[in-house]
Parts: sequence; structure tokens; C-alpha cells
Amino acid sequence: MALNKMKDQYNVVIIGSGLGGLISANILAREGYSVCILEKNNQYGGNLQTFVRDKTIFDTGVHYIGGLSKGQNLYRYFTYLDIIDDLNLKKLDEDGFDIITFGEDATEYKHAQGYQNFIKTLLDQFPDEEKAIRTYCKKLKETCDQFPLYHLKNGKSYIENIDLFELGAKEYIDSITTNKKLKAVLSGSNLLYAGDAKITPFYVHALSVNSYIESAYRCVNGGGQISKALIKKLKKFGGEAYKYKEVVKFNFEDKKITSAITTDGTEIKGDIFISNVDPKQTLKLIGEQKLRKSYVNRIQKIKSVISVFSVYIVLKPKSFKYINKNHYHFKNEDSVWNSQNYTQESWPETYMISMGVNKNMDEWGESITVMTYMHYDEVAPWENTFNTVAQKNDRGQTYEEFKAQKAETLIKEIEKKFPNIRNCIHDVYTSTPLSYRDYIGNNRGSAYGYIKDVNNPLKSFVHPRTKINNLLFTGQSLNMHGILGVTISAVITCSELLGREYLLNKIVEATIKKEDPL
Repeated sequence: MALNKMKDQYNVVIIGSGLGGLISANILAREGYSVCILEKNNQYGGNLQTFVRDKTIFDTGVHYIGGLSKGQNLYRYFTYLDIIDDLNLKKLDEDGFDIITFGEDATEYKHAQGYQNFIKTLLDQFPDEEKAIRTYCKKLKETCDQFPLYHLKNGKSYIENIDLFELGAKEYIDSITTNKKLKAVLSGSNLLYAGDAKITPFYVHALSVNSYIESAYRCVNGGGQISKALIKKLKKFGGEAYKYKEVVKFNFEDKKITSAITTDGTEIKGDIFISNVDPKQTLKLIGEQKLRKSYVNRIQKIKSVISVFSVYIVLKPKSFKYINKNHYHFKNEDSVWNSQNYTQESWPETYMISMGVNKNMDEWGESITVMTYMHYDEVAPWENTFNTVAQKNDRGQTYEEFKAQKAETLIKEIEKKFPNIRNCIHDVYTSTPLSYRDYIGNNRGSAYGYIKDVNNPLKSFVHPRTKINNLLFTGQSLNMHGILGVTISAVITCSELLGREYLLNKIVEATIKKEDPL
């Protein structure tokens, strides 16, 4: 859209076009609000962004999605948003969508889709552990049932159910079995939420894993199709979105925000402002003097989740068969909960491999993404450089050498499980915590927003309403990360304006109409 089409004033101005901002914009535009999204990058979507190398599409953050089969939670939310029919998806292997492996153990331990299939598949590999496996599955479902919006139900905010926050993930899994291997297998996809032995609550594990057990899909040609569908629907309801519009300042009057100022000097006026930017970064834009010191200190003291280093491999034609599942590998069972605590000598202690899927592909794969943990401190020497498509900046030769060395170390590790992989590589590209910081806007390149700490459950809770009465937060730092978690966060944010019961009824009605149009 051309800039001269910008209105003099909007009901709602949204800063950042990550999934939380896009869904918030769509919900409010449907309800008659005039809405404008401001995005600093050349592409909408935050973690939904894709990029192309050697004519090959790569995802930055969405490697697979759960809960998208008919009647399931994300399917119902996307039905309300009217984008479900626009998505091109490929269901992962139902008998093993996630494969968990350890060190030199050649056995592939499988997570299967559908709870009965999940139980049956694990029982095939752990025949003496039926009680533990069934107990674990029951606990997953019971935990998810305590989050009303997870199942599109009305109910009190889960923050009131404090007991839910005080059970540790590792603590619970350790309590149901003495089988060390089974414990590791049940926990084996915890790179999905950066699981930490001492602090990760079980509810984070349950909400992350449950949806994938119900169903698991890859996005054909990348997750960018979700943001494109949401932008299309937003425009249908009169909403607007603008790229290359980085907000650098807010104007105030009587303790309320009156407008946002972008790098090029454009002023965008609004009645309500929603920040889809990391709350820590938002506070810097506001100016800490505008808020109570206690509030600023509390937000600033919340720890961010560790970041990741990713290797993007373009494969030679017809060299590597497409694998319709993800691989999580650990050096040993102990690494499952401790791989964030790597040393330079032990890195990487874990990695996750996912393959891209394209519309016209055959049995041969075109791309592989490999992801592992990386602390922000490793890239701190270059933290004063910023590099995106919208703002080009060369971080220098030493940074390129650092990335090349890390990529080589990771590929050597992958070769132990896939001995022929090096012969299949056409080219290699990388991203570091600085890439996540610059493109996604996360504090210190955090992979999943803020740490949820079982030892201090309320510390990381960020309410969508801020101490400025016309500024709201949305996004992965509020409640849960991931496609479903951020979708629910957007619903919670919009409920502050529309009312939770009213909005939820609208969502449920849209689902009923879709499934039973008569």
C-alpha cells in the first residue's frame, strides 16, 4: 500500500507483524476497528518469515505445526480467521513424526500421532512401561484441560491456578518411571520449548507436546503462507499493513500514547496501540521515565529463553531422500535436560533436523534445516551491528569465520547419524542469535520469548494491559510461544478490548458454521 493512503488516525495501531500482531489485527478489523500494522522488515510474519537461497525456500522458525486436523484447537482458531482453506499442508508420518536418538544407540525412538498410536508405538519399544506411558499421556491431557482457551472454552484465567505452575517437567517425568531411556524419550522434543531441568514447568511441556501428538504438519513452501493469508484477510476487512516502517518513538499526551513515529519521520496516530515487539524493547521505545520504576525493573529482570544457531542446507538434486519426520538427537540421555549448559568442547550436545517440503517435489529432498542451542554471549562481540534485508550491515570477516566454524562443527556431528550427508550438500547458510534479534526483534535473540520458571511462576507473567492505559502487549512473551500459543495470546489481548466471552463465542460460532453449514 502506498504511504499516501494512510489515514489521519486509526482506532488501533499495531507495532510488529509477527503472528500475534497479525491475528490481533484480523480480530479487531473483523469487529469494525480501523487497524494499521507497522513492520520494520521487508516481510511480514516475524517467525513466519521465509527466505530463499539457491531457489530453495527455508523457514526461519516454523518447522512444523500441531493441532491442525479438523476439529482440533488450531484448526478451529484458523477457521474463525478464515485462513484454514488457504493453507497448503503436508501431514508428517503418523507412526513417527518425531524421532528421538541418543549417541551411538542406533535405535530410533518414535513419537506417533494420535494418543492411541502414541501409546502403542512406545509400548512396542518399552513393553514393560505401560503404566508409565499411560499415566504420562493422561497427565498431558489433564494439564491442557486446565487452560480454557486451549480448548476454546470460557473459564477463569489460568494464572489463578497457581498449582499448575509449580510442577516441574523433569520432576514429573522422573516420578512416573525409573527407566532412564524412556524418561529421555518422553522429554526428547524439548528443544521445542528450550527445556531446562531446573526451571521448566510441566505445563509448558504439556502445551507444547500435546498438539503435535494430536496431529503434526509441515507447511508446503514454508510458513510464510500463514502470514500472507492473514494479510489478505486483514485487507478484506479494511485493515492496512506497511513494511519498512520501524517505530522508533511514541508521542504522549496526558499519559496516553497519541502517535508512533517511524525511522523515516512518518507519524501514525491512534486511539489504541498494541505492541507485538518484545516487551523489553517496547519499554525502551516508550521511555522508562513514563512508567513506574518497579514495573520497568520487573520486566527488565525477566530472563529470556536461550537462542539458537541454525544451519540451512541446500541439497544437490536427487542426492538425499525426503524424510517426512523430524529428528532430535542427543549425545546421551543426560543431555536431554542439560544441553543448554554446553561447553565449547561439548557443543552441540543436541540438534533438531527438519526437512523442507515443496509443492512439486518428488521422493528427493531439496533442503534440510538443523537447529541447536547457542548462547547470545557467543555473538556478543558483534552485537553493535544490525543486519536485515531492510537495513544492510556487514558484521565483518571474523563473524563469517565464526559462523563457518560453527557450521562445520555441527555438520560433523550430523555425519555421525547421516554418514553420507556431506556428499549431498550443494551449499550451506547459517543464522545466529543476532539474526533472530534483528529479524524477529527478540531480546538477545531469544528463541521463545521469556523463561517460564517453576520456582517463581509469576515472575515471567506479562499482562497484555500495560501501565499505559492505551497500550497493550501481544506475542510469544505473554503466555506461550509457538503458533498455537501466540494465537491464544492474541485472543487474550483482543479480549481486553472486546470481552473474552463475546470473542470466544464468535470464534466458536465460526467453527460450528464451518463444520455444519446447515
